[in-house]
Amino acid sequence: MTHARSQHWAQIGESTSVGGIAFLCAIDRWLGRGPFRLCLYPVVLAHWLLNRTARRASLEYLSRLQDTHRVFDAAPGWRQSLRHLATFAETLLDKLLATGGRYPSGRVRLQRDVMMHRIASGQGGVIVTAHIGCLELCQALADEVPGFHLTALVHTAHAEDFNRLLRRLNPDSRVELLQVTQLDAAMAMELGRRVAAGEFIAIAGDRVPVGSARSVRADFLGAPAAFPIGPYVLASAIGCPLYAMACTHEGDGYRVRFEQFSERVVLPRNARDAALAEQAARFSAWLEEQVRHAPYDWFNFFPFWDQQHPQDRHDASPR
Repeated sequence: MTHARSQHWAQIGESTSVGGIAFLCAIDRWLGRGPFRLCLYPVVLAHWLLNRTARRASLEYLSRLQDTHRVFDAAPGWRQSLRHLATFAETLLDKLLATGGRYPSGRVRLQRDVMMHRIASGQGGVIVTAHIGCLELCQALADEVPGFHLTALVHTAHAEDFNRLLRRLNPDSRVELLQVTQLDAAMAMELGRRVAAGEFIAIAGDRVPVGSARSVRADFLGAPAAFPIGPYVLASAIGCPLYAMACTHEGDGYRVRFEQFSERVVLPRNARDAALAEQAARFSAWLEEQVRHAPYDWFNFFPFWDQQHPQDRHDASPR
């Protein structure tokens, strides 16, 4: 499958209506999840029909997943793609509920042991994650563990309205969204200060930020794709452990898993490109394992394998 390569993902635009999300959230609050879904499905169908980019990206992803792992009984089509977008829409609601402290804690299954020693010692770290599930459910960990504070880096200016909505729901949340257009030296110093104070920094490993001049390519679901270098550069610069976090649907709720990705990220000056490529390849393999078990939980609705950053001039994929 091929797509036009003229747009970076952040230039595609945000079609999600914050007002619409707030309205649907009110329906769920006062009437329950059943009426919410009745209102949601026509919206999802209209979005699927009108947003050609999201529709094609969803079908491409599901088809590649089927080709490599045979997760469906037959070749995925419009039904699976609609379910993919509906899962994303319900996850947006769960983000609001989690941020406002209203998502039922009994539906969140936390695997956090790897983090507890670090938190107890008052030390922070960097967490590489992906656009899977509901990052805001880390609020459940913050509620259980007083020393846990998370700053999630957000790279898109068009998501700021949604971020403001999240902050209004729970201004005291210890899961903070920080809009970052470029991970420069000044920002790295500020993030390093936060880690030294015992905070954790979450950064996505599956989207190249619009302000980034570098990326590496790694195989993902059978084809090469561009991955950012930010998580590994940041962890290396701060000199702290790098953790991986996955959040996927399980039963009637979610399972949130933390694991240690690297005790220390080392980027030797004379082999930096190879080290970055190795880290991206490990992350790609980790992400592939997550989506293989939760195929509807990955939310990148743009031509992921055909993206080309205007400044992307670096290809360091392993040969």
